Amino acid sequence: MLRILNLFFTEMIRIIEDYGGAVEKNTGDGLMAYFEDRSAVDPGANSVKRALACALTMDATNEWLIAPVLRATGVPMLQFRTTMDYGPVTIARIGPAKRFNANVAIGNTANFASRMLGLVGAGQIAVGSSAFARVPDEWRTAWCELAPIDTGWTYTGGSIPYPLYLYKGRWSRLI
Repeated sequence: MLRILNLFFTEMIRIIEDYGGAVEKNTGDGLMAYFEDRSAVDPGANSVKRALACALTMDATNEWLIAPVLRATGVPMLQFRTTMDYGPVTIARIGPAKRFNANVAIGNTANFASRMLGLVGAGQIAVGSSAFARVPDEWRTAWCELAPIDTGWTYTGGSIPYPLYLYKGRWSRLI
């Protein structure tokens, strides 16, 4: 199992970095990454577009490259879900300098993205309302739909529900 997870996480982290993201933490069975609006990878693309393209590439890599290797060895395909939102996050190193020192994402955006994981299933890509507003128009109209989920969250300072959207698009396999 450790060899499988090492293969999987090595590839997923490489993809995140290829899209200009940074891994904030490896939770053992998950990753938390962040994408800044300004990126050396693609300065013109907003962070939500890059994060969404990253999620699509991770999904395709798992399905088309990793899963066949696992199947050949009798191991079922790994399944995961991706959630994202947009907003201010503070990334800080917390802990003693020589022990337990790690980057931590602090803020409502990171908390909401993390909590969204419990609302969606394997293979789904979920986008919070703030991120949804930054999804490119053509992607939003073609591939996003309002999730039939009551998140239980509201916008700060009000009673208006904070919705969640499911991104249904996937990269096409050309080969």
